[in-house]
Amino acid sequence: MPASPNQITRPRSGHLPCARPHEGRTAVVTGAAHGIGRVYATTLAAGGAHVVVCDLVTAEETRDEIAAAGGAVSLVECDVSEPDSITALAERVSALGGADILVHNAGIYPLKPYDQIGFEEWRRVLSVNLDSMFLLAQAFLPHMRAQQWGRVIGIASAMVHTGAPMSLHYVASKGGLIGLVRSLATEVGADGVTVNAIAPGLVRSHGTSQGLHDELGLFEMVKHEQAIKRTGMPQDLAGAISFLASDAASFVTGQTLLVDGGLARA
Repeated sequence: MPASPNQITRPRSGHLPCARPHEGRTAVVTGAAHGIGRVYATTLAAGGAHVVVCDLVTAEETRDEIAAAGGAVSLVECDVSEPDSITALAERVSALGGADILVHNAGIYPLKPYDQIGFEEWRRVLSVNLDSMFLLAQAFLPHMRAQQWGRVIGIASAMVHTGAPMSLHYVASKGGLIGLVRSLATEVGADGVTVNAIAPGLVRSHGTSQGLHDELGLFEMVKHEQAIKRTGMPQDLAGAISFLASDAASFVTGQTLLVDGGLARA
């Protein structure tokens, strides 16, 4: 049976990497109902973390997958673009003892030429993808700094490095996130908290499989530009998340790790 929140013990930093590198930690994963976010959540749970699964919808399938494997999981519905919703999330997590790991995966990525993007849509994309990272950091960093251990991981994009078209607002939001990660890492590094990002390439997931990516032939186009000639899958990102969330990455901060099959290798 999964451990109850009151049974969770927190390991000291400095432990060597092990088969369950997140044992005793509480991890918050946003946008975890489907696709890539679900893989992040199940990966951290398999590593021993009690995972708080957050999404706009009730992520019952993610919860059931973690529970079926014997992991500890909690569900919270949350709109990461709304300050009050993040406050409520932080209160729920505080009742579990506070977050040790934050993986901010929630995001939106509409495809549209720059001259067809209205200001309201521009602001919506930046709110969901970038403002939310600021709000989440303010909500969860006090606990991490107080305990002198924490891992904050944002999800950027290789598109920042490739200058992909049809995504001006998305690329701008992810470029801003990379800057936020660098600056925030400087402010909290002395408190034992690392702040990093991973930058995936084009990954076939719940979201991209429902959009224009296939219609526009983007998967084939990107695959041929990569050094590794296959389409990225959510599982390809699991190792990077697990590493950055662990003690093994205690001297890595302010970085953006490209996990894109070598797309942005130039």
